[in-house]
Amino acid sequence: MQQNLMTSRRFAPLFWTQFLSAFNDNFLKNTLVFLILATVAAEEAGSLVTLAGAVFMAPFLLFSALGGELADKFDKAVMAERLKRVELAAAGVAVVGLAFHSITVLMAALFLFGVISALFGPVKYGILPDHLERKELPRANAWIEGATFIAILGGTLVAGLAAADGVNPWLFGPMMLGLALACWLSSRYIPRVGAKAPDLSVDRNVLRSTGRLVNALRGDKRLWRSALMASWFWLVGAIVLSLLPPMVKGSLGGDETAITAYLAVFAVAVGIGSAIAAWMSAGRIVLLPAPIGTLIMAVFGLDLAWSVGHAGVAAPAESLSAFFAGPYTIRIAIDLAGMAIAGAFLVVPTFAALQAWAEEEQRSRVIGAANVLSAGFMTVGGGLVAALQAAGTSTPLLLAGLAIANIVAAWVMLKTLPTNAFRDFVSILFRAFLRLEVDGLDNLKKAGKAPIIALNHVSFLDGALALALTDEEPTFAVDYTIAKAWWVKPFLKMCNFLPLDPSKPMATRTLIKTVNNGEPLVIFPEGRITVTGALMKVYDGAAMVADKT
Repeated sequence: MQQNLMTSRRFAPLFWTQFLSAFNDNFLKNTLVFLILATVAAEEAGSLVTLAGAVFMAPFLLFSALGGELADKFDKAVMAERLKRVELAAAGVAVVGLAFHSITVLMAALFLFGVISALFGPVKYGILPDHLERKELPRANAWIEGATFIAILGGTLVAGLAAADGVNPWLFGPMMLGLALACWLSSRYIPRVGAKAPDLSVDRNVLRSTGRLVNALRGDKRLWRSALMASWFWLVGAIVLSLLPPMVKGSLGGDETAITAYLAVFAVAVGIGSAIAAWMSAGRIVLLPAPIGTLIMAVFGLDLAWSVGHAGVAAPAESLSAFFAGPYTIRIAIDLAGMAIAGAFLVVPTFAALQAWAEEEQRSRVIGAANVLSAGFMTVGGGLVAALQAAGTSTPLLLAGLAIANIVAAWVMLKTLPTNAFRDFVSILFRAFLRLEVDGLDNLKKAGKAPIIALNHVSFLDGALALALTDEEPTFAVDYTIAKAWWVKPFLKMCNFLPLDPSKPMATRTLIKTVNNGEPLVIFPEGRITVTGALMKVYDGAAMVADKT
């Protein structure tokens, strides 16, 4: 099933709806930018371009929470189709703006596209767990995140190529309407899933509903921390992409073509990183890649700051090949690619965690609150960078500051990780690198929330293997003599365990209490590693615990 996501109706229509929507958003946004540059004086163009970015971002702060409520109250597939139908009208407004070269009308169209995207965000992420198995979520999110950046790049490139001879409404209009029509047609094939909270009362006060949903998100530590980590990715990405044009033009002597080339490197690298992140997850919710990816971003960010600082101020390059023949330009491209790949390690598993851990009837509201958080991070981060730039802070210094912030963020993530870092590492090792496959997990569900897993004991690796078997973190029953071994203690600190003396009756009572508390239990009923290679004598402790619970 995992290999067939892109040919399955469970995922493909949603994927193409999202891709075409993101493409059209950026096609319109960059068309507006080119129209501003062509018709407005240079001293006014900069502020209008910044305003265009704010006009598109504002709806994510205002309407993401509303989108979450609507997606939970109504069928998400129906919501997607209706939103994309409205997008046809928004595209019509954009065509009118292009026909009259009206920046005001195009700004209004861009705002409409932003509202639709904000309302669609909780739908697209919230519907994935309705159609896919939990083990498929990392891979599906990898496709979505990678394709989103490719679509952003594609919309930027096509808008730039189409505007080479000026903004022609007879060229731009049909393209924009055609993309909107294709997007709507794709949305019609998304399978319906039914309303998850049909009795939900939607709060029309967007500020109040936004505050309430963000506060509700804070009430769940796992979801809150996952949302914060995902938001950090968008903050770093927004800052790097905002610093790219002044870096290329001010220090490296490049033009718009060089900026586009770097954007292409960044977008493709996000796609590659998303694929690697999905492979590392191997169908599990593992968050260890998030702090590791953030730390890798810091390493490449420091090198990027050093390279830009030592590049000096280069003379304008006559061509793209001449630009990349200059000092540090290739190295900077590698740094950008490294940051993008590492960034995907951060965002893919955290969004999969949000989808998997949120309750079904409020999943879209959780996604909506997380999107509000991401938009807030991007807005605050962008404002801070703009203020520092206005104060005269150089691009290399800003990049170095961002890298240091990534080091701090990686440390905080590791300290507050919602999952067990050691268990995540073991899962990646066994499932991704050693290709562990587990059959019969459905049988565990018959034992309820706290199954007793009784394993035969072949080697000391069995304990680590047990950590990678199930979605829930188990408690281990460990012989007290083994638990005292100096080489065992460091590993035991990284997992839940009970040191037991099998000769004492209280040991069994302790295990019974553990299971009754709802904790999965791992017992090696042979009591020792096999010395024959076959099953040894099985003691009845595990059966007794099962009988009493």
